[in-house]
Amino acid sequence: MSVRLAREPFEPGALLADFCRGRAETGAVVTFTGIARASSGAVERLELEAYPGFTDAEIARMADAAVARFALDDVLIVHRWGEISPGEAIVFVATAAAHRRAAFDAADHLMDYLKSRAPFWKKEHGPAGARWIEPTEQDLADAERWDS
Repeated sequence: MSVRLAREPFEPGALLADFCRGRAETGAVVTFTGIARASSGAVERLELEAYPGFTDAEIARMADAAVARFALDDVLIVHRWGEISPGEAIVFVATAAAHRRAAFDAADHLMDYLKSRAPFWKKEHGPAGARWIEPTEQDLADAERWDS
């Protein structure tokens, strides 16, 4: 299991290739890549604040719980912080499991956590100025479905 915070852009395809290498006993790998949107020109850049050592430890704690909950073989999470331009990858999540359903569910679960509960503070910058971004009602509802 690996969790990394990245200040610089990363290549999701290279991460996937490395994650899949040598997995003779894994039956499924599921990935998700989140990409910064320009929102029709309203967003010129995204700024994510994080506290390395704290943020990655909290994400690793959730990833460990997902490994146990979904009987995963492995997890990789790479999450950007700092300034991110539209079109750049923000997050990459890969889950490996013996069977596809566990890998899909775990990736979905981890993304719901990252979107709504992970210790990041997000701000959009654009022509109209800067604004902090909070999780939407849908983001929170998506995360809550895993609580039971």
